[in-house]
Amino acid sequence: MTATAEMVREPKLKFTDPLLKKIAEYWNEHIHDLELAEHPIGTKGFFADLEEYRFDKLRYLPNLVNFNGYKGKKLLEVGCGIAIDLVKFARGGAQVTGMDLAEQSIDLAKKYFEHEGLQGEFRLGNGEELEFEDNSFDVVYAHGVIQYTSDAQKMVNELHRVVKPGGEVIMMVYNRNSWLSFMSEKFGISLEHEDAPVLKRYSIGEFTELLKPFSQVRLLPERFPVKSRLQKGLKAAVFNQIFVPVFNLIPKSITRSTGWHLMAFATK
Repeated sequence: MTATAEMVREPKLKFTDPLLKKIAEYWNEHIHDLELAEHPIGTKGFFADLEEYRFDKLRYLPNLVNFNGYKGKKLLEVGCGIAIDLVKFARGGAQVTGMDLAEQSIDLAKKYFEHEGLQGEFRLGNGEELEFEDNSFDVVYAHGVIQYTSDAQKMVNELHRVVKPGGEVIMMVYNRNSWLSFMSEKFGISLEHEDAPVLKRYSIGEFTELLKPFSQVRLLPERFPVKSRLQKGLKAAVFNQIFVPVFNLIPKSITRSTGWHLMAFATK
């Protein structure tokens, strides 16, 4: 089974901003990395396919984020999607809440937790207007979300508001000055979800400015080239057999700032 019109839903949330409504509609129609799944949507195999692909593509992530390090902590993921990362936090013992503005994602996230025998709370919601009290969570996680929202500063301010004093917010945005931006502009390498209603890339300085509400911020450029399963034909051959090996021969001291992902670890 693939994503079809019968899966598309009007968002149940009410939006005063028409752009946010378009964003919700888009993510109800697009499951991240769906084309890489070999099993039917919603099955245990489906989630296993997408988990394997995600952590092959994002090999850096388990090295930077200690998914097992939040046992007993209250953790919120904003823009949880189908909850691949949230499952890892829950396996590690965190008390997790997942929130997304796409009803389709929330439904699948619940199924994933059921398959895994895990406990979690899920809410349909808007990350720019979180329905949580101030200082509600020990940790807030928003990986690959801020760049797709209508008002990024408003979302960052909300992440700051709901985390406890001294708590941690983990975020990721796309790096405008990255190797992948260069490949996209010069060689037509497509970006994932480049047709989304909003897709903004940030320089390190711009992302730093966005995070000014926090008392401490650690920024790390990450995600360097690995062989792609998405590209096909000649582009795939050139990218996988030439570009990736050559790029990875260059010392990291030279390429470090060009990572496609800008990871932020911020303290309130």
